[in-house]
Amino acid sequence: MRLEHLRTRVVAAARSMAAYGLVAGTAGNVSGRDPGTGLVAITPSGLPYNTLEATDIVLMDLQGNVAEGDRRPSTEFRMHLAIYGSSAEVGGVIHTHSPYATAYAVARKPIRVAMAEGAAVLGAAVPVAPYATTGTAQLGEVVARELRAARAVLLANHGLVAVAETVEEALFRARIVEEVARVQLYAEVLGGAVPLASHEIQKVREAYERGYGQH
Repeated sequence: MRLEHLRTRVVAAARSMAAYGLVAGTAGNVSGRDPGTGLVAITPSGLPYNTLEATDIVLMDLQGNVAEGDRRPSTEFRMHLAIYGSSAEVGGVIHTHSPYATAYAVARKPIRVAMAEGAAVLGAAVPVAPYATTGTAQLGEVVARELRAARAVLLANHGLVAVAETVEEALFRARIVEEVARVQLYAEVLGGAVPLASHEIQKVREAYERGYGQH
């Protein structure tokens, strides 16, 4: 089996995504890219996360060809491939339907930076990508475009996508977005979340990148 280690990491991230409550049932999807071959390891379509094994993970090239695997790749494989195709730095993609972040996506409202944790891990507001039908190449195009200036993006009326250099870091980022969305939604009930000033966001982000708060 090719790229067994990467496939195992994708399985672990997918199981953790479900355990953290970021998806329900078989919703959402996870992928990781191998820097050597450029192949993408992605979760299969319609398989419960608690039953996933490394052999279930599908290997694909950026043109959408299946390089190895007997399962059907996630229905959102076009979105994952578009993201990888637009950025050589992305090595992991997490797509969730986490309830608080998805509430912002359904409302089509960006998640502003009003928490130090959000400033550190995200460094900028989480924007909303224009609506596009799930599973289409168009969705991949609009998400990849938004991610050129962001580390996570809301899919209008759909969910969240978080990216990073590794699949583990992308999962961590997706968890932070959900926590920030949860707290800020409560803050809206109390009269409104107060965003941090841009210079303060930059200071917190720079401190984080120097090693503060790294998980």
